[in-house]
Amino acid sequence: MQITSRVETHLKMGFRLYFAVAVVTLMTAENFSDGYKQVPCYFIFGDSLADNGNNNDLHTFAKVNFSPYGIDFPFGPTGRFTNGRTTVDVIAQLLGFDHFIPPFARANGTTDILFGLNYASGSAGIRNESGKHAGECIPFDMQLEHHRTVVLRLAEILGTESATNWHLSRCLYTVGLGNNDYINNYFLPQYYTASRDYTLPEFTQLLIQQYTQQIKTLYEYGARKIAIFGTGQLGCTPNAISRYGTDGSSCIEFLEAASTLFNIKLKSMVEQLNANITDAKFIYINYHSIGADSAILGFTNNTGGCCPVASGGQCIADRKPCRNRTSYAFWDSFHPTEAVNEYIAQRSYAAVDPSDAYPFDIQTLVHLNQEISAM
Repeated sequence: MQITSRVETHLKMGFRLYFAVAVVTLMTAENFSDGYKQVPCYFIFGDSLADNGNNNDLHTFAKVNFSPYGIDFPFGPTGRFTNGRTTVDVIAQLLGFDHFIPPFARANGTTDILFGLNYASGSAGIRNESGKHAGECIPFDMQLEHHRTVVLRLAEILGTESATNWHLSRCLYTVGLGNNDYINNYFLPQYYTASRDYTLPEFTQLLIQQYTQQIKTLYEYGARKIAIFGTGQLGCTPNAISRYGTDGSSCIEFLEAASTLFNIKLKSMVEQLNANITDAKFIYINYHSIGADSAILGFTNNTGGCCPVASGGQCIADRKPCRNRTSYAFWDSFHPTEAVNEYIAQRSYAAVDPSDAYPFDIQTLVHLNQEISAM
């Protein structure tokens, strides 16, 4: 009975996902055909899961502007940490944009600023020191500073404060940080002191406190529709499995426990922000759970990367990756393939399960009455 029940549940979920994806695909095709965008602009903050080239000119090992990265992307290697599109690329398409949101480092003229920018940086975290052992990166505080300069420029372009506030209030903002504060900070005691200075609950609470203030700063810069992505399956990456060994488990349990603890507190943070700030809306995207559910896509390899990797876990330059990229959950030792990114984006945009997003999904967020965000 239990096996039958589980099979029925997965079949029902598969049907619901198929239906949701079909609707979104049709809607997206319609948007591309008539040029309709659901929001006037889209601003992106995050780490390597969203970086699309901001790290290319930095002195860091955390950059991927070389093949085989981008092998399935229309423009080849661009600095995206995957074989094709990132999750935020797909979200931009679902929103009706006819172009990918450009990186801040390559922003060119008024058009880019008006339609939105991507500030994400590989190895970046909530804390400024996270990921710095790999070299330069752009932590969230600096991403916010970059956005502040853009907002000031927008005010010059649009002419008045009220016009700028109105424009920004209708945009979508996505934020996805926290992964590197654990895997490239707390759990790297050879480089960072955090695990000696704090217990895991103490460190997580510090992250949430800092994150709350940073999100409030984003609000002060005009953001009114903000989707915040939780951390991923930190203990299930090929790097984690090869480094720590599973000891019979499918994932590294202490890393998964850290991710779970952070995501629980992050969801509560979103709830408190919505309670305390009435002229904006914040939502939580359950990246961890949706990523785990991507196994429904039937990958033949869930634990190894598609490309040959160097010691740091990134693809070896110019080495041939696996042929059937859609059969792999992971591209390199850390980052998902385009197939997983697309799946996560679709369920973030149009939730299939009530746990996918809280209190609602991205498509609901962007279609909220604009008047609440312009107050």
